[in-house]
Amino acid sequence: MNATSNQVQWSETRPSRLESLRGRLKDCRGANMVEAAMVVPLLLLLTFAVVDFSILMHAYLALENGVSQATRYAVTGQLMNNPGNPGQKFSREQSIKIAMRQATPSLQISDSAFQFYNVTKGTSGTGGPNDVIRVTVNYPWRAFTPLLRPFFTNGEIQLRVSSTMKNEPFPTS
Repeated sequence: MNATSNQVQWSETRPSRLESLRGRLKDCRGANMVEAAMVVPLLLLLTFAVVDFSILMHAYLALENGVSQATRYAVTGQLMNNPGNPGQKFSREQSIKIAMRQATPSLQISDSAFQFYNVTKGTSGTGGPNDVIRVTVNYPWRAFTPLLRPFFTNGEIQLRVSSTMKNEPFPTS
């Protein structure tokens, strides 16, 4: 009987498995870390997405302003001086590209991004006096956040801006 009473005392002092599990489930230590580990990545993705789209909007507005400035320059028929060859001037198309790049210093725009169209004659080019011309710029914008890139073709958005104006009656040379 003595051995049995020892067993009873020992089992009464040892917590049951159910009580042990219940105690662990009530323990909240580390819960904040788990919650933070779940929420922080989503907040960071949201923050970087907002930053990416802000940069996208800046690029788009800069392009709109730049193409407007370039078209305003184009309608005058003026040519810019070539600093590499004093006394010589750039071509009309090159002068318009330079005007665009001066209006958008934060963007790197390649020569192939420009399109010139003479609306009056239905041909490509910058047109002559009193012709209606359109200057179009295609600019590939790449998302900075790698997690956003799969949502766009090749991780890029093609920004296309254009401006149409009538050339002034400038003298042709």
